[in-house]
Amino acid sequence: MWAILSILVENKPGILFKITHLFRARNFNIDSISVGTTENPDYSKMTITTYGDEKRIEQIVKQLDKMIDTVKVEHLDEHKTVFRELSIFKIKLSNANDSMEVNKLANAYGGKVHDVKKDSMMVELTATPDQIKAFEELARPFGILDVARTGVAALQRSGA
Repeated sequence: MWAILSILVENKPGILFKITHLFRARNFNIDSISVGTTENPDYSKMTITTYGDEKRIEQIVKQLDKMIDTVKVEHLDEHKTVFRELSIFKIKLSNANDSMEVNKLANAYGGKVHDVKKDSMMVELTATPDQIKAFEELARPFGILDVARTGVAALQRSGA
Protein backbone atom coordinates (compact mmCIF):
# COMPACT_ATOMS: atom_id res chain seq x y z
CA MET A 1 0.00 0.00 0.00
CA TRP A 2 1.25 3.46 -0.93
CA ALA A 3 1.00 5.96 1.94
CA ILE A 4 1.24 9.75 2.15
CA LEU A 5 2.34 10.98 5.58
CA SER A 6 2.03 14.64 6.55
CA ILE A 7 4.21 15.58 9.52
CA LEU A 8 4.18 18.99 11.18
CA VAL A 9 7.46 19.47 13.05
CA GLU A 10 9.26 22.16 15.01
CA ASN A 11 11.58 24.00 12.65
CA LYS A 12 14.86 23.10 14.36
CA PRO A 13 18.23 21.83 13.12
CA GLY A 14 18.49 18.06 13.01
CA ILE A 15 14.78 17.24 12.76
CA LEU A 16 15.11 15.91 9.20
CA PHE A 17 17.86 13.56 10.38
CA LYS A 18 15.74 12.37 13.32
CA ILE A 19 12.76 11.58 11.10
CA THR A 20 14.79 9.79 8.43
CA HIS A 21 16.76 7.93 11.10
CA LEU A 22 13.49 6.64 12.56
CA PHE A 23 12.57 5.23 9.14
CA ARG A 24 16.02 3.66 8.74
CA ALA A 25 16.00 2.19 12.24
CA ARG A 26 12.63 0.53 11.55
CA ASN A 27 13.90 -0.77 8.16
CA PHE A 28 11.28 1.35 6.40
CA ASN A 29 12.00 2.91 3.01
CA ILE A 30 11.15 6.51 2.12
CA ASP A 31 9.84 6.72 -1.44
CA SER A 32 9.87 10.54 -1.52
CA ILE A 33 10.26 13.37 0.96
CA SER A 34 9.63 17.09 0.71
CA VAL A 35 10.03 19.64 3.47
CA GLY A 36 9.16 23.31 3.72
CA THR A 37 8.54 26.00 6.28
CA THR A 38 4.87 26.67 7.01
CA GLU A 39 3.13 30.03 7.30
CA ASN A 40 4.54 30.03 10.86
CA PRO A 41 8.36 30.01 10.61
CA ASP A 42 8.58 28.04 13.88
CA TYR A 43 7.20 24.96 12.07
CA SER A 44 7.94 22.94 8.95
CA LYS A 45 5.76 20.43 7.15
CA MET A 46 7.22 17.21 5.85
CA THR A 47 5.42 15.10 3.28
CA ILE A 48 6.77 11.58 3.09
CA THR A 49 5.55 8.85 0.77
CA THR A 50 6.30 5.22 1.51
CA TYR A 51 5.06 1.70 0.83
CA GLY A 52 3.99 -0.88 3.39
CA ASP A 53 1.10 -2.88 4.70
CA GLU A 54 -1.50 -1.15 6.88
CA LYS A 55 0.02 -2.46 10.12
CA ARG A 56 3.51 -1.14 9.28
CA ILE A 57 2.13 2.24 8.21
CA GLU A 58 0.22 2.52 11.50
CA GLN A 59 3.40 1.57 13.38
CA ILE A 60 5.51 4.28 11.74
CA VAL A 61 2.76 6.89 12.31
CA LYS A 62 2.67 5.98 16.02
CA GLN A 63 6.48 6.14 16.26
CA LEU A 64 6.55 9.54 14.53
CA ASP A 65 3.79 10.83 16.81
CA LYS A 66 5.86 9.91 19.90
CA MET A 67 8.81 12.04 18.83
CA ILE A 68 9.30 15.20 20.87
CA ASP A 69 9.76 17.53 17.88
CA THR A 70 6.66 16.36 16.00
CA VAL A 71 3.51 18.42 16.48
CA LYS A 72 1.08 16.48 14.28
CA VAL A 73 1.30 13.33 12.18
CA GLU A 74 -1.36 12.36 9.65
CA HIS A 75 -1.72 9.42 7.28
CA LEU A 76 -3.51 11.15 4.41
CA ASP A 77 -6.17 9.38 2.36
CA GLU A 78 -5.01 9.82 -1.24
CA HIS A 79 -8.65 10.06 -2.40
CA LYS A 80 -9.26 13.05 -0.10
CA THR A 81 -5.92 14.74 -0.73
CA VAL A 82 -4.45 17.00 -3.38
CA PHE A 83 -0.90 15.85 -4.05
CA ARG A 84 1.59 16.82 -6.72
CA GLU A 85 5.24 16.44 -7.56
CA LEU A 86 7.49 18.61 -9.70
CA SER A 87 9.79 16.91 -12.19
CA ILE A 88 12.16 18.20 -14.83
CA PHE A 89 13.18 15.95 -17.73
CA LYS A 90 16.08 16.56 -20.10
CA ILE A 91 15.11 14.78 -23.30
CA LYS A 92 17.33 13.95 -26.25
CA LEU A 93 16.40 15.35 -29.66
CA SER A 94 17.72 13.42 -32.66
CA ASN A 95 16.02 15.55 -35.29
CA ALA A 96 13.67 18.53 -35.76
CA ASN A 97 10.61 16.27 -35.73
CA ASP A 98 11.53 15.05 -32.23
CA SER A 99 11.29 18.60 -30.94
CA MET A 100 7.70 18.92 -32.20
CA GLU A 101 6.72 15.50 -30.86
CA VAL A 102 8.19 16.13 -27.39
CA ASN A 103 6.49 19.54 -27.35
CA LYS A 104 3.13 17.85 -28.13
CA LEU A 105 3.74 15.29 -25.39
CA ALA A 106 4.61 18.03 -22.90
CA ASN A 107 1.44 19.95 -23.80
CA ALA A 108 -0.70 16.81 -23.43
CA TYR A 109 0.53 16.47 -19.84
CA GLY A 110 0.37 20.18 -19.03
CA GLY A 111 4.16 20.46 -19.05
CA LYS A 112 6.27 23.51 -19.81
CA VAL A 113 9.17 23.39 -22.24
CA HIS A 114 12.45 25.05 -21.24
CA ASP A 115 15.99 25.29 -22.56
CA VAL A 116 15.44 24.04 -26.11
CA LYS A 117 18.76 23.26 -27.77
CA LYS A 118 19.68 21.54 -31.02
CA ASP A 119 20.15 18.16 -29.34
CA SER A 120 17.96 18.37 -26.20
CA MET A 121 15.10 20.11 -24.45
CA MET A 122 13.85 20.29 -20.87
CA VAL A 123 10.27 19.63 -19.87
CA GLU A 124 8.91 20.76 -16.49
CA LEU A 125 5.94 18.74 -15.28
CA THR A 126 3.86 19.20 -12.13
CA ALA A 127 1.56 16.20 -11.71
CA THR A 128 0.78 13.13 -9.66
CA PRO A 129 3.52 10.49 -9.47
CA ASP A 130 1.45 8.21 -11.75
CA GLN A 131 1.12 10.93 -14.39
CA ILE A 132 4.86 11.61 -14.20
CA LYS A 133 5.56 7.91 -14.65
CA ALA A 134 3.25 7.80 -17.69
CA PHE A 135 4.99 10.83 -19.22
CA GLU A 136 8.38 9.24 -18.55
CA GLU A 137 7.36 6.02 -20.33
CA LEU A 138 6.21 7.97 -23.39
CA ALA A 139 9.36 10.14 -23.41
CA ARG A 140 11.74 7.18 -22.98
CA PRO A 141 11.91 6.32 -26.73
CA PHE A 142 13.35 9.79 -27.42
CA GLY A 143 16.04 9.24 -24.79
CA ILE A 144 15.91 10.70 -21.29
CA LEU A 145 19.27 12.30 -20.59
CA ASP A 146 18.51 13.35 -17.02
CA VAL A 147 15.63 13.78 -14.60
CA ALA A 148 15.11 15.62 -11.31
CA ARG A 149 12.08 15.11 -9.04
CA THR A 150 11.10 17.05 -5.93
CA GLY A 151 9.03 14.52 -4.03
CA VAL A 152 5.34 14.78 -3.26
CA ALA A 153 3.72 17.83 -1.65
CA ALA A 154 0.23 17.17 -0.29
CA LEU A 155 -2.68 18.79 1.56
CA GLN A 156 -5.88 17.16 2.67
CA ARG A 157 -9.01 18.59 1.07
CA SER A 158 -11.34 20.74 3.21
CA GLY A 159 -14.07 18.78 4.97
CA ALA A 160 -12.29 15.48 4.33
